[in-house]
Amino acid sequence: MRSPHRIATLPPDHNQAYPSDGWHAESVPPEAAREAVETTAPLNPYDELGALAPNPLEEFLHDTGDGDEAGEADKPDAPWQPPNHRRGSRGRGRSRRRNRFAGLPLAAKAVVALVVLAAFLALGDRWALLYAEHEAAEKLKDSMHLSAAPEVDIEGFPFLTQVLDQRVDKVKVTVPDVAADRISLAQVSATATDVTITGDGPTDIKGALIREMEGEVLLSFDDLNRELGASQVTFSGHGHDQVLARGTLPVAGHDLKLRADARIERNGDRGISTDIGKMSLQIGDLATYRPGTRESEGLHLSKDSADRLAEETAKAKALLSVPSIVERLNVPDSVISGALKSDSKLHDLVGSPRFINDVMGLNLIDVAMGHPELLKKLGLDPALLKGLSQLTRPVLADRLTLAFQLPKLPGKGNVWLQDVSVQKDGIRVRLSGTGLGIGK
Repeated sequence: MRSPHRIATLPPDHNQAYPSDGWHAESVPPEAAREAVETTAPLNPYDELGALAPNPLEEFLHDTGDGDEAGEADKPDAPWQPPNHRRGSRGRGRSRRRNRFAGLPLAAKAVVALVVLAAFLALGDRWALLYAEHEAAEKLKDSMHLSAAPEVDIEGFPFLTQVLDQRVDKVKVTVPDVAADRISLAQVSATATDVTITGDGPTDIKGALIREMEGEVLLSFDDLNRELGASQVTFSGHGHDQVLARGTLPVAGHDLKLRADARIERNGDRGISTDIGKMSLQIGDLATYRPGTRESEGLHLSKDSADRLAEETAKAKALLSVPSIVERLNVPDSVISGALKSDSKLHDLVGSPRFINDVMGLNLIDVAMGHPELLKKLGLDPALLKGLSQLTRPVLADRLTLAFQLPKLPGKGNVWLQDVSVQKDGIRVRLSGTGLGIGK
């Protein structure tokens, strides 16, 4: 490309131009020469080239795109509006979803329909199951006169097919706080198998027949401590069939330490019995009371009290002054007479091991009836001895008994207790039954 050159301005008295590109003046038209002479400012060749070329921005603004019909370019431009992306994207999303589902093969559509149908059937089955469990719990509550409805869990899936067959494979029932005589059973749990249902459908179950049942009864130590704890006695397990009772028992204004052992065993098919043994009430360090009529039972001085008789002369002489006591001690009258006159002989008598054992073998309940003053000298309250005389072995054993009978179940059938075991948390008894009917 040739670079442009400035066209020189011709003087007025010149008839010839000297262009820089070597053109002769004869090749320049006279009109051009005159315009060049009359122009005072030099011309820019780039402006001339720009004037000859079309404006691209103007073409862009007036371009209506390919394929416009003739005459559309002459129409006035419409006012500008912002594009609506949401409407178009939403319509395209729905269209794509419809197109995707429409593009699925028939087998896939059938699988989707079956899955949805199965979900609705499973939901309906679970609803019918919950309704049946609730109705069964209410029937058990009313028939067994329970304070709260038991927990009923019907196993097996689907449930509706079992109802239509009028047969349930397995049902678990848990009944809390069942009253059994003086105490309450913490929990009675049972699993029933081979259950026949009577009724017109899942929402109209009238009753059931349990052909076989296995369960367990728990007599909690916590419940025993609460229900029999008026005497502040606690129970704990010891071995396979033994329960220990430890605590205090108020008698005539005195808190006596209680110790007792109870042996648990099955009593018939429906009951539990307890054999209360080794019952004792400790009166401080003075004496021990064991209810009963045996020689070893009654009120007896403790070892410490018997040992102190050798040091406390007044108590020893008061004891030897009672003829009935002297007779039971089998001490010769001459020895008693010498001991009452001489303190050294008294100390020799009451300090001997044989005399201490004989004194500890005396039942002070018998002495208290005729010689209440003697008990005062020994440090015992006569009112306390009166209360102890009324606390016989049967009365005390009744306070500590753990025996109970299973409540009678509604309908027909048999339930019996199996083995009994003492565990850390309480007494557990296995039970079984057959032919139990509930409802109609």
